[in-house]
Amino acid sequence: MITTAQFTYIPLKASDPRESLNFLLEMVAQHDVEVDVNYMSTSVRGDTEVVFDLIREMYDTMTIEKEEFRFHVELMNPVDENKDPVRIPNN
Repeated sequence: MITTAQFTYIPLKASDPRESLNFLLEMVAQHDVEVDVNYMSTSVRGDTEVVFDLIREMYDTMTIEKEEFRFHVELMNPVDENKDPVRIPNN
């Protein structure tokens, strides 16, 4: 199954918020997902297990780092990768 997740990470008390965001984007880049970085959020798309593992890893890592943060995640319903509309050419 293929899942799309959009997440917004807001560091609440970081002295340099960009550092926290760049750290998380580097983490995302290490996973086998499609990534779309936007101004206020990032979308990832890939195997459902990989997407959920990534979300958990991000949450756990920032907790271990003792960051104070807000982490908002939106999920789209999973689709069968054989019926994925993104991969089916338009006729």
